[in-house]
Amino acid sequence: RRRSSSVAAAAAALALCLAVAATEWGRWSEASRLVTPHPAAPAVPPGSTGPLASPTYFWGTYRPHVYFGMKTRSPRAVVTGLMWLQHGGSLRHTCERSDGLARYGWLMHDGENFGVQEIRDERLLLRTEFVKQPGGDHGGDWSWRVTAKMEGKGPAPLLSLFFYVATDGQGTLRPVLHNGTRLAAVEGTSEELGDFTLTFLPPTGEGGEGPKYASYNFLAAGVPGLHRLTDVVRHSLRESSVFSPPGQPRRRYLGLSSTGGLPGEPPRGQLLLHQVTLEAPAVLEVVLESGSTAEARRGRLAGQALSAALARHTAAFERRFEDTFGLGARGASPTQQRFAQAALSELLGGLGFFHGRSLLRSERQEEPVPGAEAALLTAVPSRSCFPRGFLWDEGFHLLLLGRWAPALARDVLAHWLDLMNADGWIPREQILGDEARARVPPEFVLQHSETANPPTLLLALEQLLPDAPLPYLRRLFPRLRAWFSWLNRTQAGPEPFTFRWRGRDTDPERFLNPKTLASGLDDYPRASHPSAQERHLDLRCWMALGARVLAALAERLGEPPTPYRAMALTLSDNSLLDQLHWAPELGTFADFGNHSTAVALRWHRPAPVPGRAPPAPQLRREVREAPRPRFVGALGYVSLFPLLLQLLQADSPRLPALLGAMRNEGQLWTPFGLRSLARDSPWYLRRNTEHDPPYWRGSIWININFLALRALRGYAQVPGPYREQAAEMYRELRHNLVTNMFRQYEATGFLWEHYRDSDGAGQGCHPFAGWSALVVLAMAEDY
Repeated sequence: RRRSSSVAAAAAALALCLAVAATEWGRWSEASRLVTPHPAAPAVPPGSTGPLASPTYFWGTYRPHVYFGMKTRSPRAVVTGLMWLQHGGSLRHTCERSDGLARYGWLMHDGENFGVQEIRDERLLLRTEFVKQPGGDHGGDWSWRVTAKMEGKGPAPLLSLFFYVATDGQGTLRPVLHNGTRLAAVEGTSEELGDFTLTFLPPTGEGGEGPKYASYNFLAAGVPGLHRLTDVVRHSLRESSVFSPPGQPRRRYLGLSSTGGLPGEPPRGQLLLHQVTLEAPAVLEVVLESGSTAEARRGRLAGQALSAALARHTAAFERRFEDTFGLGARGASPTQQRFAQAALSELLGGLGFFHGRSLLRSERQEEPVPGAEAALLTAVPSRSCFPRGFLWDEGFHLLLLGRWAPALARDVLAHWLDLMNADGWIPREQILGDEARARVPPEFVLQHSETANPPTLLLALEQLLPDAPLPYLRRLFPRLRAWFSWLNRTQAGPEPFTFRWRGRDTDPERFLNPKTLASGLDDYPRASHPSAQERHLDLRCWMALGARVLAALAERLGEPPTPYRAMALTLSDNSLLDQLHWAPELGTFADFGNHSTAVALRWHRPAPVPGRAPPAPQLRREVREAPRPRFVGALGYVSLFPLLLQLLQADSPRLPALLGAMRNEGQLWTPFGLRSLARDSPWYLRRNTEHDPPYWRGSIWININFLALRALRGYAQVPGPYREQAAEMYRELRHNLVTNMFRQYEATGFLWEHYRDSDGAGQGCHPFAGWSALVVLAMAEDY
């Protein structure tokens, strides 16, 4: 008996050990898959982005977070850039809302060879221009021109322009000094660039006038990382330099010491910086010449040669713009055409190349882990607020980019799909490298493996599909299949053919309505009490679109389309959609979940702690009626998704209700576009916490308005009882949206993140030429 009990104990202990081992293995396996790249062949073929394979897109303004700078599509790229300082003011370098610049943005940028930008900083007007000149084995040459003018009357402050080149752990830089004081050039070598020379030409007066008097300083320093460039320069400035033009009073200014760095921080790369201090107006030029283009070079791209090249590229850009979008032929005025050119150019000038590792967390792991090393070419939503990649934004960006440069759009799409891990997950926010991470609040750095984002890349792929080369599509297909499978598996809802966004906020007492960041619509009202019983309407519609696109892609490739086509038909079935998401008591489509209509934020004073100061009052949620399973009465963008993605049949009896809500000024219609949440909603313009102002609760957002225009145009072009109503609403909405965005741009100089529904004023981040640049396609009526 004793022996059998000891055997049983040993067996129980073994079983416990095996269970623990299995649990640990599961955790290890999940953590391993989290950081393991997807095993399919890369969507971006190795070597395809280098200077020989892709010379046109090797160099670019791929540093959207700085006002002006260039780099290559290389993991450890040599970077170049501009800073400036109006003495008595602040140093400018990275695009910051706190700088308060009156205007800045690209007026022309073709995404390939040239760009023209204007920056207004108080009375200072800076015009930055660049031209690339292909040739050789390392991406060719390029030239910059910076023109500085002062507007208005009165004495002008001294102006310092800082031109720099820096390395990030790869490559070497050697200063070439003139008279031992002026940094005339930098000779450099790097793996991707070979030998190159960056020459700083002396300043001239405006209009090609003769030499301009200037004082010079230079800095040679080690840098602990590219994200610390501004700090290195600030630390190296001393008010000991003297500006003394002949016959004028001497003036002290902040000048760089010749050597410097940040104490206590070991250098990872080099920085060489050329400071030119002068009085505007002035013109300065910088020329990069590759060693491999020396034999074929006909002359330096500077002075009159640079002016001629800029004129040629400007004319070619304007012709190509008209050929692509036809706004002149449609009757757009010259100022409207310039507005549209600037919107496109700011999107193209906002392309960035990033390299690094995301910080990831599995829901089964306590500690975050760095992801696999990755590279990303992407447009960014905003150079000042969001200078990094966002998954659902990028699908909208590619709708415009795909019209202008389809091959470039395909390249960007492939880069995104190469971010996929072994499970088929793509982190929704890409924070790759120190420069990108330095611009992100800590709470948003970590990416959670259960969190999805709308698969808008498939919206763009649907547009690109007809003309995309088959080898390209074959590389994409395994990754798209894995991504769609991951969405189906991880975002499944409580019933067949329902879906639920994971990752809603887990502290409901802090929020009037817990946020759903995964949906992209952040604080749009969902069920008040998050639960596994939720059914999210917008996600179901996105999955229907995804199934449709994958079926078309499979058919194009000769793969079995049946599973995707069957799913697309089921998710587009109007009777099943009614059954799951039509709320008769609300007269609209809606989310379903555990919901209370009686919630409010109330001031609450936490219990005092003996011996400590009284705690500050907090806004906490108060629930006056217990939640129950029901439809969520939040009429707004989510309600419209069956129409926005054109899942409703043209004769659907539900169309009149949605069209009526859209056109009702007491609900969604405004003279400036469709507001995100009905004006008669209890959540309209309500704060979500003490510190979170309303976001998707009434403002006008351009990406959803673009989908509305696209859908209305679609319903207006097919037979159906609501055809004329859709056509009339389309004309009105397009007029309202385009007119207001143009008016706000003329008044402020910016495209905005969203627009106020009461008067159309721009709100949120600016410049925001991500999906707000879709106004170009609306003007062209190209959907």
